[in-house]
Amino acid sequence: MIELRKFETLGAANHGWLDARHHFSFASYHDAARVNWGALRVWNDDTIQAGTGFPTHPHEDMEIITYVRKGAITHTDSMGNEGRTEAGDVQVMSAGNGVRHSEYNREDEDTTLFQIWIIPDERGGEPSWGARQFPKDSRNGQFVPLASGVANDNGGQSDGALPIRANARVLGATVKAGESVTYDTSGDRHLYFVPATGKVRIEDAKDGVEANARDGVAITQMDSVTITALEDSELVLVDAA
Repeated sequence: MIELRKFETLGAANHGWLDARHHFSFASYHDAARVNWGALRVWNDDTIQAGTGFPTHPHEDMEIITYVRKGAITHTDSMGNEGRTEAGDVQVMSAGNGVRHSEYNREDEDTTLFQIWIIPDERGGEPSWGARQFPKDSRNGQFVPLASGVANDNGGQSDGALPIRANARVLGATVKAGESVTYDTSGDRHLYFVPATGKVRIEDAKDGVEANARDGVAITQMDSVTITALEDSELVLVDAA
């Protein structure tokens, strides 16, 4: 099953400093058909004006992954962490039994990012935060795990991925126009992916689906997914239970 969710159908909230699109129900936007996709609970497409951001606020029992698309975001939290995550890189915060944090755009340009929330396998635990650079040329023509709670073939953490406390992965790929990338999965998994840039076609047994930049695509009941780039494309994929 493949369901295309066009960008213009997403929830929207423009606060001036923040222009947000919601792939799933969030804040004042509610759609009973778009509350979650398996353990994937939130996928927000945020544009944050220069010199603004999210002031200190609390979270608990959520795995929060931030994928920066343009600009940078500066994180501070009640654990004493502080870090700046630039375009193409990723930060992960496991909220655990409770944490307070802020996220500010301290750049002189707008910052755009995907904010992804995944429900953890278990409640509680000590909160944690981490960030890592993921050069885009390392993802050419293949999906690379950016954050993962799924063991690799050797029983350990997916190589180089930031750890999360959920049976899920967040992956990234860059695909040149005319080329394809295949992701092997199983019919009981919930995949959701968004082209950060470009245009792609997702093949299935029938007609296939075309998705533009910032459209969402929900996939389940498939053993593998092949994505063909119709334009040079940057892809972000969540694979969740």
